[in-house]
Amino acid sequence: MNYFKKILQFAIPYKRFAILNIICNVFYALFSTLSFLALIPVIQILFDKTKRVAVEPRYDGFGSLKDYVIDSFNYQVTQRVNEDEVSALLFVCGIVVLLFFLKNLFGYLAAFFITFLRNGVLKDVRNAIYDKILSLPVSYFSEKRKGDTISRITADVNEVQYSFLSILELIVREPLTIIFTITAMLIMSPTLTLFVFVFLPISGFIISLIGKKLKSQSDQAQQENGHFLSLVEETLSSLKIVKGFNAEDKFRDRFHDSTSRLKRILDSLINRQNLASPTSEFLGIFVIVIILWFGGNMVLVEGTLDGATFIAFMGLAYNILTPAKQISKATYSVKKGDAAAERIFQVLETESNITDAENAVKKEHFEEAIEIENINFRYEDENVLKNFSITVPKGSTVALVGQSGSGKSTIANLVTRFYDVNEGSIKIDGIDIRQMTKKSLRNLMGLVTQDSILFNDTIKNNVSLGKDGASDDEVIEALKIANAWEFVKDLPQGLDTNIGDSGNKLSGGQKQRLSIARAVLKNPPIMILDEATSALDTESERLVQKALENMMKNRTSIVIAHRLSTIQNADKIIVMQKGEIVEQGKHEELLAKRSVYQKLVEMQSFES
Repeated sequence: MNYFKKILQFAIPYKRFAILNIICNVFYALFSTLSFLALIPVIQILFDKTKRVAVEPRYDGFGSLKDYVIDSFNYQVTQRVNEDEVSALLFVCGIVVLLFFLKNLFGYLAAFFITFLRNGVLKDVRNAIYDKILSLPVSYFSEKRKGDTISRITADVNEVQYSFLSILELIVREPLTIIFTITAMLIMSPTLTLFVFVFLPISGFIISLIGKKLKSQSDQAQQENGHFLSLVEETLSSLKIVKGFNAEDKFRDRFHDSTSRLKRILDSLINRQNLASPTSEFLGIFVIVIILWFGGNMVLVEGTLDGATFIAFMGLAYNILTPAKQISKATYSVKKGDAAAERIFQVLETESNITDAENAVKKEHFEEAIEIENINFRYEDENVLKNFSITVPKGSTVALVGQSGSGKSTIANLVTRFYDVNEGSIKIDGIDIRQMTKKSLRNLMGLVTQDSILFNDTIKNNVSLGKDGASDDEVIEALKIANAWEFVKDLPQGLDTNIGDSGNKLSGGQKQRLSIARAVLKNPPIMILDEATSALDTESERLVQKALENMMKNRTSIVIAHRLSTIQNADKIIVMQKGEIVEQGKHEELLAKRSVYQKLVEMQSFES
């Protein structure tokens, strides 16, 4: 229930709908009870002439209110019976229809108002998870399956809606219906009502025994749901490799195993849940039969209860069954919802270790240099970078080269503050980047990665991602600098052409040039190029290299290099090996040393 309270915090902005729902549910419960009570005088007056009231009753104060109301109703019915028994019957039927109409009207209005609360909470929970996803560091998602995160924002939130939020409708209506009904039953016959009091706790105890395993099974179901969504996501994003390696059967078996496990869990879970309704109904009917036997004796043998009251009492006793059944279902829902809410709050309550410092500086301009001073960094236990130090003066290009695993891309992750250093510092103009706001730091930088990360949107929207309100002319100018306008202008819809999921309608070189255009349009003073040409063929590389040269003019650049052509004109080349600097200098200087750099050049092995 702790998670239920946390979910309810999202309902605070919609409390007006909750209040209206409560008011409507009060009237629903009231008219639900009155609709059965109205049957008593009807049966008595129509079938027992001794119950008719010929003299109009007088009101003698609050103490006699109950008798006054009953006698007034009986008097009205009696008057009509004396005039015309058919019209009296129509009058009574009209009263019953009106009471049931009002009951159902307020039932609808209660559901109408709670809809806005439920859907509002659903929207806000989803927004909160998505906002949290955007605020969490990159490191968080390197350890998580994407499918599991998708499952939390979809299936788990839906489960919360169907479980936690659905019982908001029951919290007032069903308990009030039971309270009003039992109150009426106590007035009619305290002895018979005792049986109902015995029924409710017994029913609750039996139902709780059935539902003990629901939370753990629901948690297993949500985890397995996340697993199979991950398999779907991996299959869709890697379909060429799956087909190219004839691995369809392997992936099919993995997916079928996952869905089979999910089926077994859901079979058990749903069958337990389905047991709640028939169990509560059977227990209710069992008690009704006992009431029928015991009350029948009171009417036929003892004469302590009249028949009309007993018939209405039976109706009221059965009227308790539906809300009791709904409450038993709600018990199951809470257990399932608790498991889903727990998974939601695991995301929402995750602390981000990449946060803005208190009184963080908004750095708007880059003036002097980037200084990386004696940094150590590790993803897990072993240092990826060891006592690493370089200075990148404004306007210069520094290239990082080395074999795979030497720590080159890690530098890009640290300078952009996707990760924080373990020891040492990275400074821009003498200010530690941890003392700057993340937004202002990243505003100073443009990023072009090895994988061209594009979105299922138009070319214009992809290129203008870093600059709101960019005009067509500005986008076209950025595309020209990136050598991309030559192919964009020939597309059927030009800038408004949709490039498909991850830009899959374009070639690798075209996607990379759009990535460069995006960085150009942002127009930052610092460029981070992480293996920007490593995945390209020779012709595409030539075009992209030209685009990179255009982009780097008058800018400070850190280039993580894969191919010689990318870095031979750099102001300084840093040669890395196992997280440490082994050589540094210009291209010709390093070749003259005939050492590590020359071997890399000969091998053309500047890998990522």
